[in-house]
Amino acid sequence: MTKYSPNEADANNGSTYTAEFLRVKGLAERGVANAQHSLGFMYFNGQGVAQSFELAVVWYRQAAQAGLEHAQYNLGVMYQKGQGVEQNFEEAAGWYRLAAEQGYAAAQYNLGWLYAKGQGVPNDTQQAMYWFSKAAEQGDAGAQNNLGMMYDTGKGVPQDFKQAIFWYRKAAEQGYARAQFNLGLRYDNGQGVPQDVGQAMSWYRKAADQGYAPAQFNLALRFDKGDGIAQDSQKAILWYRRAAEQDHASSQFNLGLIYDNGQGVPRDEQKALDWYRKAAEQGHAAAQNNLGLRYDHGQGVEQDYEQAHFWYRKAAEQGFPGAQYHLGLLYDAGHGVVVDHQEAIFWYRKAADQGHLRAQFDLGLRYETGRGVPQDYRKAMSWYRRAAEQDYVAAQYSLGLLYDNDDGPQPDCRQANLWYQKAAEQGHTQAQFALGLRYDNGLGLPQDYAQAYHWYLQAASQGHTRAQFNLGLMFLAGQGVRSDAAQAWMWLTMAERAGYNAAARYLPNAASRMDPLQLAQARERMEMLPG
Repeated sequence: MTKYSPNEADANNGSTYTAEFLRVKGLAERGVANAQHSLGFMYFNGQGVAQSFELAVVWYRQAAQAGLEHAQYNLGVMYQKGQGVEQNFEEAAGWYRLAAEQGYAAAQYNLGWLYAKGQGVPNDTQQAMYWFSKAAEQGDAGAQNNLGMMYDTGKGVPQDFKQAIFWYRKAAEQGYARAQFNLGLRYDNGQGVPQDVGQAMSWYRKAADQGYAPAQFNLALRFDKGDGIAQDSQKAILWYRRAAEQDHASSQFNLGLIYDNGQGVPRDEQKALDWYRKAAEQGHAAAQNNLGLRYDHGQGVEQDYEQAHFWYRKAAEQGFPGAQYHLGLLYDAGHGVVVDHQEAIFWYRKAADQGHLRAQFDLGLRYETGRGVPQDYRKAMSWYRRAAEQDYVAAQYSLGLLYDNDDGPQPDCRQANLWYQKAAEQGHTQAQFALGLRYDNGLGLPQDYAQAYHWYLQAASQGHTRAQFNLGLMFLAGQGVRSDAAQAWMWLTMAERAGYNAAARYLPNAASRMDPLQLAQARERMEMLPG
């Protein structure tokens, strides 16, 4: 950040300042350089005279041309900010250089900044480093912090975390908030120093107490997650709020989440919405996506697909995958926009390429069914596999089905079993049944009634009617489990009540193997089952 402080003072037009102004003006008009600079300062701040940046420039220039370094510096500031003159970075750099070469630290810092930004001078990290070093060696905290950042990032010098720490500490110990924050980050990440949460928190707190919003946010984040310290929702909210009130977008977004979830505060949809909106209006992509979701589903606001589309697109154009996916859904359904499957697929692909699981799965489904794209089983398999390898259970099952399809691009029983197994272990009912069926019939793996029983039971317990029917038959025949007419009757009855008519043919057989008391008890147990 460029420094401008020597020009800053409180305006005061009292009689004391007026008398001083007249005295200084007389000296300035006689060519006394220090008086010329002071007169420029008075015009700049409106001390004893009406404020005039133009006249401030006139008098700064006379003192600067006489070689007065702080006047040269202040004239550089006027050119850099465009105060009293047209903004001109080249002029600013020229005046800063004159003051810097006389050892004026603030000018050395600002000249370094112009080289770092390439404003009025060529972008030159070596020159930036040179001038920052000059100012840093004189104890300029901002320059010390910037040197630390250059060593930290390896910009203009070989990356050196220890040197970064050295300069951060120099500035931090002078109370420079940004350096305190940067030092906290290094202790947080263990870069250049042993990782130390206590030291990180201490430096964050020093910067946060000075109102430095990024430090307030990091402090809040630690209390929010309880990462290395005791979790404390109230302290998290306190620090998020302090940063949020300074328009720190991530703090505003996290406050929105806190009110959305009722974490440490009563759940409040309106407050959540207000904080999301504040962050979204600053360009925070996740907040824009959440605001889009609110309008999409009418949560806390009247449902408005056009507003949903507006906010999703804002986030999507920043590359936020969730918003890209939701934008695709709007185009697919024609909500707030004209139905456009090609546009939907464009946004699904954007999200999918970033690893969005549902977008990858939906693209797979599109290519499998040929909806909006030419049917292409190989592309379907490719997209399913991307999601499946990230443990997306629906994609694992769908991939299993494609390998199980004799008319598919790559029939492969072993691959089918592998993906069914992965989905089944995550509780996917259809996959559990499919795996049970394959063990039952020895499809692509050794026939194993015990395994078949295990997977049928998992699926049947979740209401899968064919699994219930097959389980009933296994209890009736004693396959993979001890023969049990009562269990057979119960599972067959469940399947029959759920509409699986084939079960009715086997119920008399199961009932005939029980005495009246057993049948009555089985019926009583059935009545006690939910649903």
